[in-house]
Amino acid sequence: MFFRYISHSVVPTTTLHLCRAVRVGRTSRCAEQTELRENEFKIWRPPTPTTTTEPERRTSMEKVEEDFSKLRVAQRSAHTPEDLTYLLDIDCLRPWPEQTSPLLAASCSDRCVRVYDRQTLTLLRLFKGHSAPVSRVRFGRGRGQLFSASCDGTVRCWDARSQSPDAARTYRGFPGNAFLGFDISCGGTVLCAGTEQVDEDAFLVFWDARADAQEPLGVYSESHSDDITQVRFHPSDPDRMASGSTDGLVNVFDLGRDTEADALLATCNSDSSVSFVGWSGEEGAQVFCTTHDEGFSLWDLTHLETEEPLALVRMNDARETTEIDGSALDYLIGGFYHHRTRRLLVLGGTHLGKLHFLSCEAGADGLTHLYSPRDAHSATVRAFYWDSEDESVVTAGEDAQLLLWKPGAVETSGKKKEATKERSSLQKKMRIHGGAAYKSKK
Repeated sequence: MFFRYISHSVVPTTTLHLCRAVRVGRTSRCAEQTELRENEFKIWRPPTPTTTTEPERRTSMEKVEEDFSKLRVAQRSAHTPEDLTYLLDIDCLRPWPEQTSPLLAASCSDRCVRVYDRQTLTLLRLFKGHSAPVSRVRFGRGRGQLFSASCDGTVRCWDARSQSPDAARTYRGFPGNAFLGFDISCGGTVLCAGTEQVDEDAFLVFWDARADAQEPLGVYSESHSDDITQVRFHPSDPDRMASGSTDGLVNVFDLGRDTEADALLATCNSDSSVSFVGWSGEEGAQVFCTTHDEGFSLWDLTHLETEEPLALVRMNDARETTEIDGSALDYLIGGFYHHRTRRLLVLGGTHLGKLHFLSCEAGADGLTHLYSPRDAHSATVRAFYWDSEDESVVTAGEDAQLLLWKPGAVETSGKKKEATKERSSLQKKMRIHGGAAYKSKK
């Protein structure tokens, strides 16, 4: 195996082992993993999850239903006809002393990054520079620091406070890279992007977010065998990271370990192309995913040291098993852990823009419908952001709209808009809520 060594003079201390080498080439490891239902590497010992009694669970469910029944549209973004574009991904940044209102960033199918005031959804900045669709946006730890990952093979860092149209930094991958998944560690020091498959290779590429040198620290090249659509760092552990791919695998890594093989703590097989990956549980000891053919899986990593199966919930097609009175479920968007009620909540919807909040409980047969707010979008919703502090939600859709939902709100801005017509190239590339192209892997 050939190794290319990289200097680690500016490597974060938590990831020194990760960046010792760049692997070029591939062994049969991915092919072997693809055949696994659940490959358990008994290394990490996550905390024991908190248990609740049946009466507590019933009270929790009633509280969630009551809270979400109060959600109303408080604001919606205003666009000119020239601004109509698919909104692919969003992220939010809390205010700091010099910035009294929180910011929201959106990646758009027209290759731009837009920055809004999150409270009013007023457009503040428009950043151009990518030569291909922007797949992901994430705010960093620095004040106004905003990262965007693109299919053009770059990750760009923008200053959301500045009117300058130029990126402050550009992080480059290797020739042929097109970035689909992207995230930044909870400590704000490590960037990671997942690539499309080129020939037989799909990479997880890493950079030091603090360094002036913008070349990769290193890559993981042996854990996925197809496009890497999702990268998700743990919300509180900077060394823990999960990735999802069209090969059907969700991998969990400890970036502090010496080699890629040692860093791979668990491989969970969803049996289909992964569209969303997230963490769940009080200590983030569970990982879940949705798939492009609307499957859903939840795994408990505390079972790595037991004989119990990792999978707590597995649904091949949530559309067939989730009952919603008076409506249908066309797709799943993603999910988030609701700490106050200790529940994993999942957001889904219809292609006409209706949203459904669903609840997932370990050991249950599937997802339970909680609440469907009044129609506000007019097309498929592509992304959302849940704010646990004020329990508000921002949604973004193919109708080019951003909507801010708040408990008990009264809308103060425009009316429901019609959907845009043309499908974006990134939508086609990532097979969003796809159909026959993705069948369950056997």
